[in-house]
Amino acid sequence: MANYYNKDLYKILDLNFDASFDEIKVAYRKLVRMYHPDVSKNIDNADKFKEIQEAYEILINEDSRKKYDILHGFYRQKLKKDYEQKLKDSSNKYDSYIKKTEKKVKKDENFSSSINEALDNLFYGKKLNNNRNQSNAINGEDINIDISISSFEAFNGTNRKVNILHTQPCSHCNGRKFINGSECPMCKGTGELSIQKKINVKIPKGVKTGSKVRVRKEGNKGLYGGKDGDLYLIINVEKNPYFDIDGLDIICNLPITPYEAVLGAEISLPIPMGNIMVKIPPMTSSGQKLKIPSQGLENRNKTKKGDIIITVSIKLPNNLSNEEKILYEKLKNISSFDIRKDFNNVK
Repeated sequence: MANYYNKDLYKILDLNFDASFDEIKVAYRKLVRMYHPDVSKNIDNADKFKEIQEAYEILINEDSRKKYDILHGFYRQKLKKDYEQKLKDSSNKYDSYIKKTEKKVKKDENFSSSINEALDNLFYGKKLNNNRNQSNAINGEDINIDISISSFEAFNGTNRKVNILHTQPCSHCNGRKFINGSECPMCKGTGELSIQKKINVKIPKGVKTGSKVRVRKEGNKGLYGGKDGDLYLIINVEKNPYFDIDGLDIICNLPITPYEAVLGAEISLPIPMGNIMVKIPPMTSSGQKLKIPSQGLENRNKTKKGDIIITVSIKLPNNLSNEEKILYEKLKNISSFDIRKDFNNVK
């Protein structure tokens, strides 16, 4: 009889899959009168009669019929059809119908957990009503985004607009993946939608590389009453070629021109608190350090301030005009300074 589970037994008896047991009996009696060996002398009809008898024995028994229906997908279709009829009668009876169906199905030892899960997803999306069954709640996942800021922004704090990609339950099928037994056309049967969102995030003062800035409930949405995830900005403080911070001290590598090194200059120096004027003394050498006391960062108690420590670096222009070259040539001709005097006397 096991081989008959691979055949369309309803087609053999010329019935629909939702035929009642009385209809099965009537159809069987009708076919017996046509194909019984005592009535028909056709040899082929004998095989046909055997097929009819086997189909009848499977479908007339409630347990074997349910097993057959589950294997061939008829059980799901019956529940779906019954469910749609119930909706027509009264949409308010939806929840009680689903509960009764679930209870009845779970009592059947032959009903596999995989079929049970499929019916859960198809008919009630694992109890979407958040207030009824919190045991099915799934918290939304957190979203992590890497973001780079300057050292000055890290010191002063700043704001950033960030683009985030949310994943949330499909609003069309409420995350159930199916509508009326068919794949949801909006989410294509995934039960989820991806939503692009821009938000403005405040980055507090004093963050360092590796710091995390948390924005509550801006992660992925929770399911079935679960909490929404959070958004985390993972901070990277970019290294500045000219400025660094060491404790409360501001470290500055200051490029100057040759004429500023010789003649001296006053240079506007940008620091986190604003611009200050720095006086470069005449005849300043490359690599020379200058210190501006008590102009650095302030501690939290505002009882101490760091210093600004400047290292001077003389830089030549990449391109010189003809007039500049002429002046450098003239300077070379009139200069009597031997810069390599001590170098040449090394033994």
